[in-house]
Amino acid sequence: MLYAVIATDAPNSLQDRLATRPAHLARLEQLKNEGRLVLAGPHPAIDSNDPGEAGFSGSLVVAEFGSLEAAQQWADADPYKAAGVYVNVVVKPFKKVLP
Repeated sequence: MLYAVIATDAPNSLQDRLATRPAHLARLEQLKNEGRLVLAGPHPAIDSNDPGEAGFSGSLVVAEFGSLEAAQQWADADPYKAAGVYVNVVVKPFKKVLP
């Protein structure tokens, strides 16, 4: 089943986000290589594809996991969470309708 991982960034966490990004992306690449990643990306803090110093307000990942518990365990092990970038992470079942 698909699950949405919806994360909220801590205030002023851009530098920690940038420092931890390679480890975060490596986990997403693994999901992609396994054919389980639907989409992933950050939420810019301002209305711009390149928010610069404004940074990001969080992230969204939609991927396939065997259960809600497995999705939550994956989300809890994210390097952004360990680095304090994410202050809140919600994992919900997701039903893709379109496209």
